[in-house]
Formats: sequence, structure tokens, C-alpha cells
Amino acid sequence: MKCMPATKSFILLLFGTISFCMSPAQRKYAPDVEPCACPIKVDSNFKAFCAYLIVPENRKKQNDKKIKLPFVVVRSNNAVKRADPVLFTGGGPGNSSLAWASGVTKGDLISNRDCIAFEQRGTRFAIPYLRSFELDTAIKEAYRKNLNKDSMVIVGLKRYKKALEARGIDLAGYNTDETVADIHDLIKVLKLDSVNLMSGSYGGGLMMAVLQKDPSKIRSLVLDSPLPTFIPIDEQEPANLIEALNHLFENSRRDSADRQLYGNLKTEFHNYFTSIANRKFYFPYLEKASKDSLQVAYTKNELLDVIDNTMQDASRIKDVPYMIAQMIRGHHEVYIRERLDNIFLKNQAPDGMRISVYCADQANYHDLKTLNQLYDVYPYLRGYHVNDVYKQMCDCWNVPPIDKKTKMPFYSNKPALLGDGAMDPACRPLYVDLIHHYLPNSQRFLFLKRSHGAFGWDEGRKIVKKFLDDPLQKIESMHPEIVAY
Repeated sequence: MKCMPATKSFILLLFGTISFCMSPAQRKYAPDVEPCACPIKVDSNFKAFCAYLIVPENRKKQNDKKIKLPFVVVRSNNAVKRADPVLFTGGGPGNSSLAWASGVTKGDLISNRDCIAFEQRGTRFAIPYLRSFELDTAIKEAYRKNLNKDSMVIVGLKRYKKALEARGIDLAGYNTDETVADIHDLIKVLKLDSVNLMSGSYGGGLMMAVLQKDPSKIRSLVLDSPLPTFIPIDEQEPANLIEALNHLFENSRRDSADRQLYGNLKTEFHNYFTSIANRKFYFPYLEKASKDSLQVAYTKNELLDVIDNTMQDASRIKDVPYMIAQMIRGHHEVYIRERLDNIFLKNQAPDGMRISVYCADQANYHDLKTLNQLYDVYPYLRGYHVNDVYKQMCDCWNVPPIDKKTKMPFYSNKPALLGDGAMDPACRPLYVDLIHHYLPNSQRFLFLKRSHGAFGWDEGRKIVKKFLDDPLQKIESMHPEIVAY
């Protein structure tokens, strides 16, 4: 992203006078803003301003190394707009955030307030972007030669880490604590007196941590399928997948006329995947631009990957019962081909920011004993990594943990909008209920036929708009598939 030779005068027009000088007691650095060309296209009917937030890579180290984090401000055309903008950042961790600034111009959210998209450190448009392809290469090699996949992941990860560090990147600087500080720096340099925080999944917990650190400028929160920082996700996400599937199985049993195919799908699923827990299958796969087919080995892990990925796609959830029924009957071909196409044709390994954040936030706080208990309950999940980052990888990545305080739950009376899909395999609606316990002024919505990212459709967006207009006004659901509680 090439920076324009602009001055800060435009920022002053947008946000008033900005003071970058703070006392040493307050801060040992002064965050800065550098206007830049917009890395994403924004509807020309709206005025947009793009810039870098410039902050230290690692605030715990006394050096001058800075990183650049782009943000996009899209201005509402409403002459009497509200003074409290929406500040959005992505989930993941590792997802880029800036595309949201393009999409927001197509909805009602911007009708009466400005919208700000903030790119987290290490992600796609940030400088540096923590992406290299050594891990992708190692994973592909494991499938080509039928090598142990977990072993090859560690081989690729070591090369990945070495490549990033060779670029001078301090991996210890990429975690939730640093991103929380980034967001507070952005709020301060833009002189925002009141702001609405919006995100989902990992970003939901991140925004809660922003509130935890300093609630003084926070008007409200909108959290979609949130993962609270106090949840040890590795100990829960495998069971979350099974809970979501059981919910889907019950819907299929109740609603389908084909009782032979779907009437006992829950039991059949558990029995089948238990029976193949230690089996190896082979599939003839022709890699693109190759003349010779590979006999690629696969296990129940690849089948579970396909199921989990499909469960997170709201448009495809309806296909999952048939997919599982076919797998149980030994018809793996179409699903394994889809999985191998994704492995060989795409670079899907996690980026360095995702690895660093996950390891600092989660792996350092996980309990192996609890995880083994989960595998005792669901033996066919043993050896299956729901997440693409896991403990053995983090032992290799070796970054320090985030502050214990960030991992602790906290109470707040700030208004919040919470939503999740009943069939979310990653962050269950239980997390919404736990957050509500600590944020009693929150409103909860359960989307009965949705999955991860429940607010991301027309009816969900209407609820978000109503909430932002008046966060303390109770919202009633008029849609049969949305439960307000």
C-alpha cells in the first residue's frame, strides 16, 4: 500500500485538533497517523479517509521499531449524524478488517454515523504482514508423500518462524494485549469521545478486552458469535462441534420425511466415526498440472474438516445431514476431493499473526488433562485438530502469554448486543449467555437456523441498526427463526 504525500490537515478537518504529545508517565511513545492511499475500494458516493496508525511493534521493549496499521474512515452523508462512530475490526484471529468498509456503504449502518474499519497488526494490509508459505509447502508435501502430517506441520512451522524472524519481526509483539492498546491509541488520536465497538468471533473477545482496559470512551458493543477471552477454546471447540451437529441431527430427525436416512443420524454418526477412528483410506488424486495420480492417504480427520467447514457456512448447513449420511455409507469421494483441492490449490495455512495471537492468548493457558477428558468422551476426536493452530505448534512458536488479567472475566454495565447461531460449531450460544452474566445490560439473540456470524444477513443487520439507535431500548424479534431473550 503506497502512502500519499498528504499532510495531517485532512485529519484535523475530520476530527479536530489532535495532540500527539503525552507525558512520560502516561506513555513512553507517541502514536502517530500517516495518511495513505486506500487499499480497498469504497463507494464514491461516500467520503473516505485512509491512514496508518503508527505504533510500537512491542510495547514491552525499549526500542524505536514501529509498525503501520491501516484504518479506513467512511463518513456518513447525514448532515445531523451521530457523534459516536462504529469501530469495527475482524475476527479470526488473523482476518483482514478493511473490506468491511466497502460493505458498510451498502447498508443502513452508515445512515446516521461514521464507520471506521481497523486492520489489526500482522494482518493482510498491515506493515508488516506476517505471511510466508513454508507451512503451506510442508502440508502439501505431507499429502503428496503420505508423510505424518503433524510432523510435517512442525517442520514447516520452524521454517515459517525462521523466515518471519529473518525479516526482523518480533513475534512476541502480536497478541491481544498489543491490539487492545492499538485500538485505544486509535480512539485517542482520532479524538473520539464516544465509540461503538463491533466485531465477532475472536474479535468479540478482543473488543471485550478493549472495554476491560478502559471503558470511558465506549458507548456500546456489538458482538457476533463472540469468543470471550476467558474461554479456553481448545478444551471446548471439539465438543462445540459435536453440540452443533447434535442440534442439526435433531432438526433433521424432526423435519425430514426420510426417516430411514435421517431418523437415527446422531447415533450412526457417533458409531461410524468411532469405528474409523484409527483407519486409513486412500484416494487417487490428480494434482493440477500433473500427469500422474497420487494415492493420497486420508483419515477421519479430513472428513471431519469437511463437516466442520460446511457447518460454518450458513448457505450450506442444510447439506450437512446428507453429507454425513453419505460418508457413513462409505461415499467419501466427492468430499475428499473437495478437501484435497483446497489443500493443493490454495494456501490455507494460518498466517503468523493468527499463530502468535492464538499461542499467546490460548495455548499458554490450556489444560492438557481437560483436553484428554474430552477425548475420553468423544474418542473419535482424538488426534483431530479443530483449530489450525494447536499446542504442539505453539510449543515450537514459543511466544510469551498475554497478561492474566486479560484472561479474567469482568463486570460492566455498558450496553451490548450479543448474537449467535444455534448451529455454530465454533463459538456456542453458551458463550453469549456467559457474557450476558457479566454484561447484564446486554441483549441476546439466538438465530435458530444460522451458524457462525449470525448477524451477517438482512434480519441480523436490522437488529444491529435498531440497537445502535438506542442501545438501552429492548428489541423484540418479529422473525420466527430469531429468538430474543
